[in-house]
Amino acid sequence: MRENVERRASQPELRDVFLCHAWDDRKDAAKDLHDLLEAQGVAVWFSEKDVPLGSALLREIDRGLAKSRIGIVLVTPSFLDRLRGEGIADKELSVLLARELLVPVVHNTTYEDLRDVSPMLGSRSGLSTAEEPLVDVATKIAELVNL
Repeated sequence: MRENVERRASQPELRDVFLCHAWDDRKDAAKDLHDLLEAQGVAVWFSEKDVPLGSALLREIDRGLAKSRIGIVLVTPSFLDRLRGEGIADKELSVLLARELLVPVVHNTTYEDLRDVSPMLGSRSGLSTAEEPLVDVATKIAELVNL
């Protein structure tokens, strides 16, 4: 696993983290997590800043996934609803689940709710804002990225 992360780290324009989130969370929890990570020096691929106006959204997401070392999935009630609807978040998750390093961040919901919708994602070791504040979650992700 470490070799895979190191190999990807040597690629140009690589981001530390791809932040997968529900569209409804883009101005709230997802932006908060993005800002906290960037404040700690983590390079984050975030659709709100990395998808240029007029570009093909799915193609830009595909490029972002290819250029990111680690996947972070912000699991919220909106995200779970999006997975049920098989939208873009579902497509991102399909790609991220194939990676060795994928961290779910459960926010305003539970792992039990996540496992009901995505047993594979729910089986991954992750973080929960019910147990620690978002700023501490961001710190742990930054530490992981800097291993």
